[in-house]
Amino acid sequence: MEQSIPFSPGQIVYVIIRNPHSQDVANVQQAAVVHNPEVPSGLALFLYETYYPLTNEVAVYSSLEDAEFAYQEAFGMGDMVGIGDTETYYG
Repeated sequence: MEQSIPFSPGQIVYVIIRNPHSQDVANVQQAAVVHNPEVPSGLALFLYETYYPLTNEVAVYSSLEDAEFAYQEAFGMGDMVGIGDTETYYG
């Protein structure tokens, strides 16, 4: 399924991603919108040196602030260190 929000290759976006080894750990991660190497007419997210199809199943935010707000709404962890701070870890 194609993403209904228009994104363009080279755009930097933010996603909330869960740790695959510990499902109770999630963070906001920066990703790049790129051409999908498997579907030339489609777009993908380039994240952790891996391509992920850009679909409606992925919550993608245009700004870090929007992604952090959604994270706080979903996980209720607004009091945690790092959420809302000026320095954010992306690794």
